Amino acid sequence: ANPTGTALDNAQMRDLFDACDQRGGSLIADEIYQDLVFEGDVSSILAHTDRALVMNSFSKYFGMTGWRLGWLVAPQHLVPELEKIAQNLFISSAAPSQYAALAAFEPATQALLADRKKEFGERRNFLLQALRSLGFKIDAEPTGAFYIYANIRDISNLDAREFCLRLLEEQGVAITPGADFGDHLASEHVRFAYTTSLERIEEAVSRLKIFLG
Repeated sequence: ANPTGTALDNAQMRDLFDACDQRGGSLIADEIYQDLVFEGDVSSILAHTDRALVMNSFSKYFGMTGWRLGWLVAPQHLVPELEKIAQNLFISSAAPSQYAALAAFEPATQALLADRKKEFGERRNFLLQALRSLGFKIDAEPTGAFYIYANIRDISNLDAREFCLRLLEEQGVAITPGADFGDHLASEHVRFAYTTSLERIEEAVSRLKIFLG
């Protein structure tokens, strides 16, 4: 999930589906980071039931952010109604995006994506340890995606927005204030994204040390 990098495990997802089902509701699961989970017992809710709706995209694991291409898996009886909604929202995904997405299933691409996932895990391990050594408090252990949501309360008197702004201006390191993701303790939290090379992340940590003094 964004911004915490956490994921519900299989047991939690089953419990969530059962709670919805018992109340006559439907579970809509956003599994956009499904293939970017590094540890834990996590699989699609479709492994548990065929009565959930699952959204996914080529944006994250496949690295096609901006191509605006994704999919929805739904129970058969809902398809006619979903088609009516879709017909009133768009005609179709762009043809170039669809052709480009076909390459995502080629063996060579799959191997490349597996290597990149491993690299994301290495970046996470480095950054998680580095941030904790600097005094950041990380309550939600990230298990996937490419984010770490960290509390700055113990290391700075600044609120998150000012912390991010000064870090950018003084050290050229860009992170995101918690206010971009909600209200709960937002002024105490910042989000790190390890979407660049390990070398650049190491440099960012060095600059962060200087910033914190």
